[in-house]
Amino acid sequence: MAQIVADRRDIDFVLHEQLDVENLCKYGKFAEFNRKTVDMIVSEARNLAIKEMLPALKIADEEGCKFDKGIVKVPEPFHRIYQLFREGEWIAMCDDPEWGGQGMPSTVSLAVKNYFHGANFPFVLNILLSHGAGKLIERFGTDKQKKLFLKKMYSGEWGGSMLLTEPEAGSDVGALTTTAVKNEDGTYSISGSKIFISSGEGDLTKNIIHPVLARIEGSPVGTAGISLFLVPKIWVNDDGTLGEPNDIVCTGIEEKMGIHGSPTCSITLGGKSTTQGGGYQCRGTLLGQENRGMRAMFVMMNEARLDVGMQALGCASASFLNALNYARERVQGKHLLHNIKSSSADKNSGDSRLCVSNVKESAGVPIIQHPDIRRMLLNMKVYTEGCRSLLFYIGMCEDRLRIIDDAAKVDNSKNSNLNNKNSDVDNISDQNGQKRYYQGMIDFLTPIGKGYVTDKAFEVCSLGIQVYGGYGYTKEYPQEQYLRDCRITQIYEGTNGIQAMDLLGRKLGLNNGEAFNNFVSEIKKIIKTAEEISELAELAQKTDSVIKKFEQTANHILNMTKTDTKSNQIMTAYSHAYSFMEVTGDLTMAWMLLWRAVAAAKNLDNINSSKVSSKKQDESFYKGQIANAQFFVTNYLPITLGKMDVILQSDSVAVDITDEMFGGR
Repeated sequence: MAQIVADRRDIDFVLHEQLDVENLCKYGKFAEFNRKTVDMIVSEARNLAIKEMLPALKIADEEGCKFDKGIVKVPEPFHRIYQLFREGEWIAMCDDPEWGGQGMPSTVSLAVKNYFHGANFPFVLNILLSHGAGKLIERFGTDKQKKLFLKKMYSGEWGGSMLLTEPEAGSDVGALTTTAVKNEDGTYSISGSKIFISSGEGDLTKNIIHPVLARIEGSPVGTAGISLFLVPKIWVNDDGTLGEPNDIVCTGIEEKMGIHGSPTCSITLGGKSTTQGGGYQCRGTLLGQENRGMRAMFVMMNEARLDVGMQALGCASASFLNALNYARERVQGKHLLHNIKSSSADKNSGDSRLCVSNVKESAGVPIIQHPDIRRMLLNMKVYTEGCRSLLFYIGMCEDRLRIIDDAAKVDNSKNSNLNNKNSDVDNISDQNGQKRYYQGMIDFLTPIGKGYVTDKAFEVCSLGIQVYGGYGYTKEYPQEQYLRDCRITQIYEGTNGIQAMDLLGRKLGLNNGEAFNNFVSEIKKIIKTAEEISELAELAQKTDSVIKKFEQTANHILNMTKTDTKSNQIMTAYSHAYSFMEVTGDLTMAWMLLWRAVAAAKNLDNINSSKVSSKKQDESFYKGQIANAQFFVTNYLPITLGKMDVILQSDSVAVDITDEMFGGR
């Protein structure tokens, strides 16, 4: 049966054959999540995605959100889907059951999200920040705040958002002007305006809890003086009942290129009037410590950045499968070898050139038989599956963090590949060192999981239109919507340019380079394993030569950032930051695809030696994984080498060119 939205066989492969997610159930925290349970969860998510969410994708895109005098209405089909999400407890999959979560492994939740985002990510946006806001309360809230808000947010009874961006302070959050004045009762009066607020207003819930960044009067300028506040749309009394509406007004929603089903709001806080005491009617409570709001908000933002990567993967995954199914069914043109033949005259002259044949009896063929279509489909397959492995791997690192305390009680000799043959973390005896290892991997890979993945997902969606030809450009098929919806993922939660700067400026030197060294070590472990498999040995050697140059390139660009601040080298280094992110992403793809190929080759060996029974589909699937690695290493790593040459040359024209030289005047 043709797959849609996401390839279930590939999801199962990553979960069970690459990452061995069932190994997690050895630990108390995940004891109930054996393979049967994991497969059941993914099946339930798949059913919800395909039967309920996917049919609403086009309807919601065309209907859009409605704004009228401060009231926002989301597309009508979203109300039923939202109730199904609440009933299935899908909003807080990985969170503490004490607060209404399911306690699910992050890796499993990513398989669920692959289906949800691929089926209807504009809908998922309506609940995504609800969970993120709840996570902030769980992490930084007082007991009272947790008691008042957490269960109702994780259950979906109330929603949530994130009020961060301001009209004159986009990515420069430190320039915000929203103020907070402390009241006698310990609350704060909030005043300011925010823009680009996903799900800042809507009719899915009775209340929305807004985490708001603001500056307390007298606090330092810049990010050092920013605090975080909880500001409910409707004030919540101490007994949990709803009180009076807060002075929070939605002043409009954006007309966007895509994600039409998700309201992107402008909001004014405390703009109506003032109370008799002179304070604003918009009240909030401090979340966490004064002047430490940005540190707290980054907890939510890092989670959101990886979710953005999943949004993009969902679009790419669905676009790829749509294109694949279409290419197998669409009959167009004759087979190339039926259209051309060797000219007898040329043969006689020893010239082997081909000429056009007029063989009219040749029937048309499905377009998947045309070489250029196959090239595009293979590109789509490689990046979709490689990015899936990367994001699931980051999820597995998160799960390993969550079970560090339990891990000491379990025999590590039977642990999964992640911390045995393919990892050095088992050589770290202290728990703090293990936590630093996994957190370092998460931190280092986050800009790749957001920046590189969303770039490649957009390319996949673009190819998804191209495979359809003219039909892909029309609204008759969903391909054009996936491209439009996917485009935002390269912009919000920190543009991909910011992700590149984060990788170079923060993550490359994290813990004195420890995270980077561990990243390289993980790749080398897979290379070493692949070298021992005959059909992968050459690919492993080619990747090894690239990783050596990568280390040289990383040291070069990092050293450029350590020069005197008056030096132009720092500017030049950051002008190449994006290329360095691409290079790092390429090496990450090679790592993931080789890892997949290793697992596939071992399974093929078991099949060929009759150790396990097999289906023809399994053999084809495993051979496809080896083909993925061959295609990427052979066709794309040479381009990666060229990108590194550019970085090593460190041409400074991008920063040397004057403003006037750009023209336009």
